[in-house]
Amino acid sequence: MTRDGSAPASADSLSAAQTAYDAVRARGLKLNMQRGQPSDADFDLSNGLLSTLGELDLSMDGIDLRNYPGGVAGLPSARRLFADYLDVKAENMIVWNNASLELQAFVLTFALLHGMRNSAGPWVKGESKSKFIVTTPGYDRHFLLLQTLGFELVAVDMQRDGPDVDAIERLAADDASIRGVLFVPTYSNPGGETVSAEKARRLATLKAAAPDFTILADDAYRAHHLGTPPETVNFVTLCRDAGHPDRAFVFASTSKITLAGAGLGFVASSEDNVKWMSGYLNAQSIGPNKTEQARHVKFLRGYPGGIEGLMADHAALIAPKFRAVDETLRAELGEGDEFATWANPQGGYFISLDTAAPVAARVVELADAAGVSLTPAGATYPDGLDPGNRNIRLAPTRPPVGEVYTAMSAVAACIRLATEEYRAGERGRGRS
Repeated sequence: MTRDGSAPASADSLSAAQTAYDAVRARGLKLNMQRGQPSDADFDLSNGLLSTLGELDLSMDGIDLRNYPGGVAGLPSARRLFADYLDVKAENMIVWNNASLELQAFVLTFALLHGMRNSAGPWVKGESKSKFIVTTPGYDRHFLLLQTLGFELVAVDMQRDGPDVDAIERLAADDASIRGVLFVPTYSNPGGETVSAEKARRLATLKAAAPDFTILADDAYRAHHLGTPPETVNFVTLCRDAGHPDRAFVFASTSKITLAGAGLGFVASSEDNVKWMSGYLNAQSIGPNKTEQARHVKFLRGYPGGIEGLMADHAALIAPKFRAVDETLRAELGEGDEFATWANPQGGYFISLDTAAPVAARVVELADAAGVSLTPAGATYPDGLDPGNRNIRLAPTRPPVGEVYTAMSAVAACIRLATEEYRAGERGRGRS
């Protein structure tokens, strides 16, 4: 047996895999499965947003949309709308401009410079470098943001029911330089896992060496259901009830609800945290784009079924693409785990695939040579280093469904060839 527990490759199986791959490469494909972008059909659902406001729509909530005043925390109507979305009160909300990632950066930067509301001092002035827990496989932009701000990353596994809370509890209890945890609680990127109510409760109640231990929950896919919606958790309420009212910040945006580059980011936290954050935002900005907020409020309230109705229409476009991935991999690689295993998430934007052999980088290389662009191997781990060289994030949302079938058939051929090459190498080294 080889080190991955499978039978060693024969010359015939390697030759067959090479022949199949050569046939794929000869097709001259040019397909992209790399980033989680909406399709044009998804964007078309929100085209009406662009003409929602007319020349006479000059105010909302009694606030002139054309002038400076309006409140740094966002229009009251926008705060109410997205408070309902995150299951909190409007007083717990800040609605800002395009990206929720920007709001995460604000919170972290304010904490580094000033400390959290109840911190002893600025995080940047600690005796040791501040650390943050992240989940793996995870979101590369989280890693980039934290490392760019100077945090040291501490990785824990993302499990079927959320982060490895056992590990988080041990780490946080022993190290006061660990300032918090950043993860995706609903349909995690890339595996599609959703945190359980029990794990959420444990995160809210855990005893940390750092008195200002903070949960940053990037709930980017909260309403992005492809099947039966899971039970979602409310970290703001859980932390309040656990005696840590300022522990949680929950972020989301309209980036994959309306228009990806022209939407709204928002964050929910305690009322005191909203005041804390608003004070620093007020120093650097007169306020967010009120016209964009008014457009979104009017459009989303007027859409048939509201946000849920819009997301159901998105699901009708996206679900067939997720099925295409699963159907093609099953047909090409079989029902077992000889070549790979992959998630079959019920929501979100990504599918996590793990190769049976440590060949993820080789698969991505082969796919690129065959005209199929995949997320770089290792991107779901800090510094781009997957210790097992097995994980690949698949992003099927952007291409038409027919292209997803074609791309995944090509990827399957790459997985077969890379695996057979590896097994042939093991066989040549006498590891059978």
